[in-house]
Amino acid sequence: MLSPEVSREPVIHYSNSAVFNKVSVNMKYSLIIFDLDGTLAHTAPDLLGTLNRITKPYELSQMGMNEFGQIIGHGAKAMISRAFELNNKALDDETLETLFKSFLEDYSANIANETKLFDGILGAMDSLKKKGYEFALCTNKTESMARLLLNELQVTDYFQSITGGDTFSFRKPDARHLIETASMAGHSISKAIMIGDSATDINAALNANIPSVAVTFGYSDSPIKELGATEIINHFSELEASIESISQT
Repeated sequence: MLSPEVSREPVIHYSNSAVFNKVSVNMKYSLIIFDLDGTLAHTAPDLLGTLNRITKPYELSQMGMNEFGQIIGHGAKAMISRAFELNNKALDDETLETLFKSFLEDYSANIANETKLFDGILGAMDSLKKKGYEFALCTNKTESMARLLLNELQVTDYFQSITGGDTFSFRKPDARHLIETASMAGHSISKAIMIGDSATDINAALNANIPSVAVTFGYSDSPIKELGATEIINHFSELEASIESISQT
């Protein structure tokens, strides 16, 4: 995994609208759906900080970046459960619920201490916006935490729809998560492209039968080339070219 670079670009806001703009109606693809953790933003430091704080009383070893790819991608409960598994410690349902509540409380208070947008993302989105593309966000983070983080990063207004792992009764890699996210943004799933960093994201795209772009700077615990993405990028400066390449196929 490459060391993540973070963005210090100025933020430009766009008003939300679930209506096709005149340009996007005639485009082959008009909606770009982003994952959040490890794709849009480098969130690992704050997630690990919360996880390590709430599990400290249970004498778990401190989780670091070497383990992060093995515990991220399916929401906070799965992250907590996986941390216990890696420590060969049992975890009952009642304790999991208690820790989940503690996780949300701690994380909401520390959600953007060290979290930063990845370098180049705002420039890429600004350029794609000018070409008529619209954006949605689909994460397995709880929707409330996703919205809180996007607000802290001052990028909420970029997205036509924002859905989390608890928005519906299903989540990525279930195709319905992407389908409903696209619908809420006013687009057919057939007009969407998924951007993600993990098997969860790329499998969701494959299940929804839409193209995808995998980023190499995220948190995947599997080789990016083996995920089956349509395109792979090493930096967001390459995103526009990848989107155009997909649009021409």
